[in-house]
Order: sequence, then C-alpha cells, then structure tokens
Amino acid sequence: MKTFHCNSCNQQVFFENVLCERCGHMLGYVYDLDDVSAFEPDNNGFWRSLDARTNGRSYKQCQNYIAEHVCNRMIPTDDPEALCKSCRLTLTIPTLSSDENREYWYRLERAKRRLLYTLSHLDLPIESREENPETGLAFEFLENQQGEPPVHTGHSDGLITLNIAEADDAYRERTRTRLHEPYRTLLGHFRHEIGHYYFMRLMQEGQLMDECRVVFGDERIDYGEEIERHYKQGPPANWAGSYISAYATMHPFEDWAETWAHYMHMVDTLETASACGLMLAPSNPSEPSLQVEPVDTVTRSFSEMIERWFPLTYVLNSLNRSMGTPDGYPFALASPVIDKLRFIHKVIRTQGQASEHMQEDSNLRTA
Repeated sequence: MKTFHCNSCNQQVFFENVLCERCGHMLGYVYDLDDVSAFEPDNNGFWRSLDARTNGRSYKQCQNYIAEHVCNRMIPTDDPEALCKSCRLTLTIPTLSSDENREYWYRLERAKRRLLYTLSHLDLPIESREENPETGLAFEFLENQQGEPPVHTGHSDGLITLNIAEADDAYRERTRTRLHEPYRTLLGHFRHEIGHYYFMRLMQEGQLMDECRVVFGDERIDYGEEIERHYKQGPPANWAGSYISAYATMHPFEDWAETWAHYMHMVDTLETASACGLMLAPSNPSEPSLQVEPVDTVTRSFSEMIERWFPLTYVLNSLNRSMGTPDGYPFALASPVIDKLRFIHKVIRTQGQASEHMQEDSNLRTA
C-alpha cells in the first residue's frame, strides 16, 4: 500500500485514519483520488476536500462513517447512495447488542477495505450484487447463535461469509494454535476467500484452465471426499515441498485460494516497502540487499517480485525477533510453490491486460 499524508500539515497518516493527530483535520478516503484527504466543513453541511486535485470539491461522509464509526470513506455530494462502495458490499452485519460486536464489525470492515484497495490496484473486476444478483461480490458477517449450526467462514457464488469471532484476537490465536497454523489473520481470511471468488470469475475452460490443472491439480475431484480425507489423515508428510500451507493440501480449490492469498500478501507488502523507500544496504555483501524502486513497478514482473521478496522477508523476520515477537513471515517457498505464485501472477496480469483492451475499445467506440 502507498503512503498517505494530511493535506493540511503534511503529517503522515494511515489508510484507516479519520483524524490528523497533528492539526486536527478530519480525514477520509476519496475514491476518485485513490487517496486519503483532509477535510474542513463547507457552508452547506458537507465537507470540502483540502486536496488541490479536487479544486475545493465538497463530499459527504459514508453513513457508516457518520452513524456507526466503522468507515472512513467520503462520497460526492451528488451521489444518491448513503453508503460508500465498500459498505454497500456488506449484506449482513453482526447484531450490535454489545460493544464487542461493534468492534468486531469495525475490524471486519477495515480489513475488507484493505482487501478492496489491493483488488482495485491489480485491476481485478469488482462486481456487486446490485450489478450481478447471482454471482456478484457480497459479504455477510455472522456470529454463532446458541442452538444453531456454527457459522463457517467460506465462499459461495460470490457471497463471502465470515464468522465475526475471527475478529477476536484471542479466539483467532487459540484457533491458530489448535490447528497448528503458523499464520492466521483477519485480512488473510478475506484474501483466501476472495481467491475462491476469482477462481470462479477468471478461470474458464480453455488454455489457462488446462495450465491451471497442471499447476494445481484437477479441481473436478470430489471436494467433500478430499476434505474428509484431509481431516482423517492430515496433510502429507512432505507437504511443504509442494504447498504453501498444510491447508492447501486439502483440494486444488484450497491450494489455489491459499496461493492467491499469499500472492496478495506479497503485492501489498512490497508496495508498502517501496512507498516507504525501504532499502537494505548491509555492510556484509553476502547478506540480502534491496534497492528502492518506484511503487508502480512492483508487480510488473514476477521475477522482480520474488527477487525483492526474499530479502524483505529476511529483514521483516529479523525485526520481529528483535522485538521478541513471532516471525512476521513464517513461510518457506519451495520451487513448486513459486511456480504456483507465478501462475497466479500470470492470471492477474492477463486479466489486467484484457481490461485495458476493453477500455481502449470502449474509448474508440465513444470517439
């Protein structure tokens, strides 16, 4: 993710911030700028952006910003919608009978906005249920109810369901430990489930599908049987030589989703490192080094990505160990896993190029 600054005082701020702690200006994310802007009240009950690119345009807050304090999105004043694009994708929210549920909802929406930011920067299609009632993207955030079947995080035809308990750090850590997982985060859940969605959206029968089956295996094998086998027998003893995680060994669908999520971890982290100007110049030439590069080159080439990724994870883990915390990157990438990541990159780049060509054709027809 790129870095953000207050337009009033140039203080560095974060993607989720609603207030500049230095100058006190309200902050909000503006879609048409793809940036966080500082605001001041106008004379009509709205908010005027201090970003020079808006020429003093006024905006209104998303309703979930004003009333619920779980969003920081701004909407043009002439937009008939009360909710921003991100909040409109959420079909079901938790019952707000407790402060814990409200906090969980906030954390879920915060992670979802970061997910959508990366999807947009990868030029991936984000089609809502309003645009496509059958398979458009939507989210529901549910909690376990006494006497009812447990809520399972998952994806079905564009609808992504998350158990709000995953937003509880203590619950999530207990689950991670019980399942012997090295990594389990709320953002990771979103990225995994969106991987299932894009398998449905992007992978069609044809050349890429044939290649996908060579890389990940045949997804037509019975899902239920493979899941049952996994929970009875566990992952293969040598799974780390071919899979990003033990969970990925269940079925080609899960292998794809786990690899997709990992690719998104890489893209976002590399973009952040570049935006911050991170450089590694060790005194010992045998240690990993990293040069500063423009943000927009990070995902141009997979070879470039993976070449930058290894030294970055080395320093990330070293810093975490200095703080006495677990490795921020508890993974090892075997060659077959790198090949899977490379294929994910190819699929996303192919989609992006197709979108560019469609836009060019549309512009020509308009002209």
